[in-house]
Amino acid sequence: MGSKKLLALLALLQVLSLHAHAAAASKHHPKPGAGSSGTCRSSGFLQGKTHKCNRKNGSDCCLTGRKYPQFRCSPPVSAKTPATLTLNSFAKGGDGGGPSFCDNEFHPDSALVVALSSGWLRLDGTRRCGEMVRVSANGRSVLAKVVDECDSVNGCDAEHNFEPPCPNNVVDGRRRCGRRWGLDQGEGEFKVTWSDV
Repeated sequence: MGSKKLLALLALLQVLSLHAHAAAASKHHPKPGAGSSGTCRSSGFLQGKTHKCNRKNGSDCCLTGRKYPQFRCSPPVSAKTPATLTLNSFAKGGDGGGPSFCDNEFHPDSALVVALSSGWLRLDGTRRCGEMVRVSANGRSVLAKVVDECDSVNGCDAEHNFEPPCPNNVVDGRRRCGRRWGLDQGEGEFKVTWSDV
């Protein structure tokens, strides 16, 4: 088998594995907020591997020997769900890795689009791909289309820019969104709230 076919087969197997894990998670793990405390705890750990990581936009890169928490859930969604906003690029060649999960496309940094942690995107029983969400910071709100997943289960591989899995409470916005909120783009993370529209 040629190397291109082998790489394509490996990529397909990884996607199928992610979908199988998501299905298993929805059957065997309580939904966020299902317990009396409404918490979401780590479902395991991913062993880190050091590799070439695009550090543009301050990306954290996996390190060999370090264990990174994985989450198959996110905190419950409300009218003002607390989250951590990160600003990244999902343009081709940017630090977002491959094409977006929801539409298999790259998006320019000028687009009003976001990625959500795995639990919020689809593992809580609500599919948010292609849906609009309202993200608020500094007294300003932005409507953005959900096009990608900030993978809270997988990471430390080429598809994820050799970055660790995302925390379970991330809204990943583009630079244009950050400017609309009046955020200092030199900082890496911001406290925001978000909700379904």
